[in-house]
Amino acid sequence: MSPSGPRSWDDRRWEDLTVGDVLVGPGVTVAESHLVTWAGLTGDIVSLHLNEQYAATTPFGRRIAHGPFTMSLCLGLLTQTGYFASVVAWLGLDEVRASAPVFVGDTIHPEATVVVSRLSSRAGEGIWTLEYAAINQEDRTVMTFKSSLLVRTRG
Repeated sequence: MSPSGPRSWDDRRWEDLTVGDVLVGPGVTVAESHLVTWAGLTGDIVSLHLNEQYAATTPFGRRIAHGPFTMSLCLGLLTQTGYFASVVAWLGLDEVRASAPVFVGDTIHPEATVVVSRLSSRAGEGIWTLEYAAINQEDRTVMTFKSSLLVRTRG
C-alpha cells in the first residue's frame, strides 16, 4: 500500500515517509528488447542473457535478465510513486540478493519499505533507507536490496 496525500510530487519531502511505510511501484513486463538494450548500454554481453541456444543448456533452461537490469528497473519504477522529486543524492546500495531468475515475459514490480528515516548532519536534509523487493507476476520475490537517499526536508 502506498502512502498518499494531497501533496504534489514536487512537495514531497523527507517528513512524508516514516519507518514502516511501503511504496509500491508499477510493473513492467520484461521483453527481449530490454535484455538487448541493457547489454548494449552496459557492455554486459553474456550468452546467458542473449543466446537462447546457450541458455537452454544452463540450469535455467532459457535466457534470464541481467541482475543489474532487474535492480535498476526497480529503482526506476519506484520513482514513479512521486516520492523522489526532492532527492538530493543517492547514497548507495547494499545487500543485493538475486533469489530467483527473471525471464523474458515476466512482469516485475518493486515494493520498498522504509527501514531508516533520520535527519542528516546537513541542514535541511534527511536520509531514507529503503529495503526493496522485486516481485514477479507469481508474487515471488526475485531480488532484494537496500538503498539510501539524501532527501530535502521542509525545515
